[in-house]
Amino acid sequence: MSPNNQDIRNRLLVARLPSMPQILLKLIELCQADEAGMAELAKLIANDAGMTAKVLSVANSAAYHRGGNKVGLLQALGVLGSDMIKTLVISESVFQTFSGFPHSGSTDLRSFWKHSLTTAVVAREIAKKMAYPHAEEAYLAGLLHDVGRLALLAAAPNEYGFNFLAQDDASLCAVEQHTLQISHADAGAWLIERWNLDSFMADSILYHHESTMRLEAAHPLIRIIHLAQLLSNHDPALPLSANAGSLCKINLDDLSLICDGAAAQVKKAAEYLGIDLSGVDDLVAPPARALAAPVADPAQQRLTEEVRNMALSAELGQSFARQKGDTQLLDVVRQNARILFNLENTIIFLMNGSGQALVGVSFAEQQQRLAEFSIAMSGGGGIAGSALQRRLVFLERDGTRQGLAEEQLMRIFDADCLVCVPIASASRCLGMMVGGVPAWRIAELKYREKFLQSFGAQAATALEAATRDRGEIDQRIASLKEDYRESSRRVVHEVNNPLSIIKNYLGVLDDKLTRQEPVADELLILNEEIDRVGNIINEFAGVAPKTQAGATEINRVVNDLVRLFRESRFLPPSVQIVARMPEQIAEINGSADILKQILVNLLKNAVEALPRGGHIEIDNKGCVQRDGRAFFELCIKDDGPGIPAEVLAKLFSPVRSSKVGQNRGIGLSIVHSLVKKLDGLISCQSTGAGTAFEILLPARNAAAQGAAALSIKALA
Repeated sequence: MSPNNQDIRNRLLVARLPSMPQILLKLIELCQADEAGMAELAKLIANDAGMTAKVLSVANSAAYHRGGNKVGLLQALGVLGSDMIKTLVISESVFQTFSGFPHSGSTDLRSFWKHSLTTAVVAREIAKKMAYPHAEEAYLAGLLHDVGRLALLAAAPNEYGFNFLAQDDASLCAVEQHTLQISHADAGAWLIERWNLDSFMADSILYHHESTMRLEAAHPLIRIIHLAQLLSNHDPALPLSANAGSLCKINLDDLSLICDGAAAQVKKAAEYLGIDLSGVDDLVAPPARALAAPVADPAQQRLTEEVRNMALSAELGQSFARQKGDTQLLDVVRQNARILFNLENTIIFLMNGSGQALVGVSFAEQQQRLAEFSIAMSGGGGIAGSALQRRLVFLERDGTRQGLAEEQLMRIFDADCLVCVPIASASRCLGMMVGGVPAWRIAELKYREKFLQSFGAQAATALEAATRDRGEIDQRIASLKEDYRESSRRVVHEVNNPLSIIKNYLGVLDDKLTRQEPVADELLILNEEIDRVGNIINEFAGVAPKTQAGATEINRVVNDLVRLFRESRFLPPSVQIVARMPEQIAEINGSADILKQILVNLLKNAVEALPRGGHIEIDNKGCVQRDGRAFFELCIKDDGPGIPAEVLAKLFSPVRSSKVGQNRGIGLSIVHSLVKKLDGLISCQSTGAGTAFEILLPARNAAAQGAAALSIKALA
């Protein structure tokens, strides 16, 4: 009995024994079908690289190959013949299936495989002699009749390591039953039953050490394997008993021929499969015996366990931190729980935003009802209690802390108990991982309680980091969205200006066409305003607008704009605009469209500030010197009621104004940015008697620079 009194069948489950590969199932089916052709076999074998290589190496070896060129797979099958093909592919597939058994790498398996191959060869020859229709099934059953010994070595290496090398007989089964409560025949049959074969193969393995008398009426495959293992264990130096073949109704001479021929076949098969049998016959199998369980130092065991857990926790933290997104992280958490704790059935809950409920996380392979599972934190029960206390708990089917949610999960998982692992940091619980386990595993998991708690803490740390990163990304996205909205509002605001002018001029155009007056100037203005709409939209889309080459003459732009306002229906009759422009040319670098955009915004604001009428003045005050630079000073003034003090304090920032519309309060911020684009300056003075905007735009030519200097000297 093992130290913690676990049932060996449960330990066999945990040992993760291999499943029969689909290719082997197909090969058995084809090998048993007499009409199976070489092309069909070649197609199937080609799906397995290792098996293909094995077949080709044997067919091209000196024993078979005589020509100069290497043969392909289909030719190789023809060279080998059906019997050798069946031997190779079935044996190779079995060896591949069981090559990954834990603890088998440190054990000399040559005697084991020789005994298995001998039993397989003898079983096939007996089947042929009995006219049993599935000779290859008998070969496979013989090859696997002792696979339970490999399974026991994987599940209980400390208790079974010595007896794995013992002689295979009935006394071995008795010792296994005494020490492990299961024999290798039971373990092998249990393993084969997991493959769900439509065959008596599991029974043939289960009863291969049964008494001959009890098997007289058994299925032929059971009798074949029983006789085959007896013959493979028989000392060739001793004669066979007279009634040795009576179980299968085979006479003594035929049995002798089978035994004599088996050795040669086994040697040949082992050679082609790469199993070195040299010196195996010199090994003496020790008698099976019940060994006392090794006495281990509990303190040393615990220290080793703690060190291992610390190393695993550090690695887990790094692994979790590398995941991208919550879903990927939680899926990796589940995968690691399956590997580290053998928690096959788990569900992960995350705490909702209000902290009032645990909500199931959806994974592709899980049942839909698990993804829809929710547990109220106020409803009581062991899972909610574990989350509230941030403490690992184990819940049993008949326990006092079992609520409806726990009962449902036990039924879904078909489990006796639940292990509830909080995904929690020191300050809060982010979620829960709940796994369904059989009752016999609780003692083992309690022994690893600290590691389970650490596992949940590592998951929580990674989840918090992912949440924090996602929050930063969300903030950046929100900021980009706000920038986009602001840009969109600016575009709408600026596009409305030329569209308003276009709308008003269409009215003027209609009137002139009715009076049959020339409309060339109006069409030119409409064309310019349409181009201006296109430039504004292109700039918003990131396309560089078409800019005017050379300089922009301020006076021309102002005069054109004043004429546009006067002649269109944009300007109410009660409002008058006066422009005072000097005779000298006032040139600046930059687009006329930008200057026009600035002036339109300011003029519209001035008009809107004079609902009862009034005056607007645009005055070019000529060149001025500021900080060693020459500027043209442009002043736009109205005699309205002035700008409220709270608005004036944040004049060039987007503000909420009293205007109606979606884009109110952003016109002056746009003006400010456009003036800066022209490398200019803007300021504002406002009282109850009116508002004046002063715009300084850098002078372009040297004459203007000189004029500005002279004006300063004259003032001095």
